Amino acid sequence: MSRRLLVVLIGVLAVLAVAGGVVAVATAGGEEQAVTVRTPDGGLIAQVPLDGDTFAVGYRNSIYTTLAEERYRVLADGRFELVEIAAEQVAVLEEYYAVPGAPQPAPPEDRLDFVVEPDPGRPAVFEELNIAATDLGERTLYVPGSEPVPIWELVVTDDPSVILDIEEN
Repeated sequence: MSRRLLVVLIGVLAVLAVAGGVVAVATAGGEEQAVTVRTPDGGLIAQVPLDGDTFAVGYRNSIYTTLAEERYRVLADGRFELVEIAAEQVAVLEEYYAVPGAPQPAPPEDRLDFVVEPDPGRPAVFEELNIAATDLGERTLYVPGSEPVPIWELVVTDDPSVILDIEEN
């Protein structure tokens, strides 16, 4: 075999190996999901890989001025469903959310004091969720295994609207 043919053959094999690696990465990455926070025009503010199928959005309730949290589970089709609401005050759960069930004390390791399931008569399932990330509301994204993301500090435009979504990495 000539030296030139050998060099060409090695080059072809290298290209195939790299292409195979790219395909493997793309395939593996296509199965991983992340919670994304984007501006209304699509600009990326934050992207946090999911380690499991849950995440939460915490905020300071503007009426009660105490912390509350909406907790979500990601569904197989990429949508997400509200599965629990937590708050520092029972009034936020009973009055603001008007849930039919009685709030319960949160487990000791919880960030907040009380939890309750959302109203089963009004399921809350989203493909994306539009929220206002204002200084007053202090919206924060919590994804298990990751540091909290203070969304309200990352919005640098006059429009505090952001869109939460589940995207494939």
